[in-house]
Amino acid sequence: MTVEPWFIVAMVLSLSGYAIYLAGLRRHLLEPSRASWLIWTVATGVEAATYVAVNPGEPQGIVFIVSALACIVVTLAMWRRSRWTRPSSTETICMAASLAAIILWLPLQETFWAHMLVVAAVPLGFWPTWASVWEDRARERSPAWGLWTLGDMAALLVTMRSPGSGVGEYAYVVVELLCHASVWFMVGLATLNPIRSFGRREGKLRVLDAYLPANPFAVGETHIGKAVFAAQGFAQAETIVRFSGPIVPAARLPQGLSGASDRYLQIGRDRYMGPSGRIDDLINHSCSPNAGLRFTDDGVFLVALRPIAPGEEIAWDYSTTLADPDWSMQCACGSPECRGVIRAFALLPVEVQDRYRAMGIVAPYLDERDMGRRVA
Repeated sequence: MTVEPWFIVAMVLSLSGYAIYLAGLRRHLLEPSRASWLIWTVATGVEAATYVAVNPGEPQGIVFIVSALACIVVTLAMWRRSRWTRPSSTETICMAASLAAIILWLPLQETFWAHMLVVAAVPLGFWPTWASVWEDRARERSPAWGLWTLGDMAALLVTMRSPGSGVGEYAYVVVELLCHASVWFMVGLATLNPIRSFGRREGKLRVLDAYLPANPFAVGETHIGKAVFAAQGFAQAETIVRFSGPIVPAARLPQGLSGASDRYLQIGRDRYMGPSGRIDDLINHSCSPNAGLRFTDDGVFLVALRPIAPGEEIAWDYSTTLADPDWSMQCACGSPECRGVIRAFALLPVEVQDRYRAMGIVAPYLDERDMGRRVA
């Protein structure tokens, strides 16, 4: 069998995209939709199996098989850093479509219609990612989307040059191409420049995109583990990062979480924000913080309490959001003001409570002047 040059191009671009995407995950530069990747993993697996069954020996089948395996790797990489949340209605519909495709294919042997059902499910699988990027395009700012788009174009050329290609073969490739291209346009075509995407100022490609600054953070190690350092200076009161993650009712918090393993942020009397898988998960506590959380109608933002120099660790006081008097964590921040134990805001010394209130970094549900004084 003669291998088409465009087939090799498609394979290289697709694999390069997955490798770069995984690198972005490891550096906490991305916040992918877990629901989307779970759906894509199922869909690409069914697509690969049904395509090979209908078109044995065709090179496109290898592309689909490799893509399915790569989706599994990315999904597992995300699973290690985050927790599953209840799927939305759209996500449930897409998962049901993927399950229906498996039923059509395995017990009923309706391979063609299983294939077409997966094609129809692909845009639904992209819906959580589109919604996430619409809210904040930095969550998916990776050159992988451009590489996958170009890889789809190469795969389409392979399909066009293959005799006997039918509507099923064209449908999946075209839908994937349009979906990948849509995300690439949303995050900015300039992300194809890998120097730009990985936070270097030297890359100056501008296409439908504003010039963005370098990655402002660096992840390093301290005596207590991973930590976030400023890669650029922050002025006093400047926004550092927005905290994000799935909203979880207090009744649904995982059992047994405590200390450093607890990455849930209390944002209301009975509401918590789960781990995002991004840089905000790694920002440590300090009893003498240089940053603090501000709660606004637009979200929860970490702001600088004083000028922060490049190379300085970014840290905030966890107690400014804690209401549970039974929660505690040993503190090893090492600051001269270290309290030894991180506990609820109401258990802080009164003068510390007043100072944090004056800075505007106390969670709204804790900002009751007499509550702290009564407990203290």
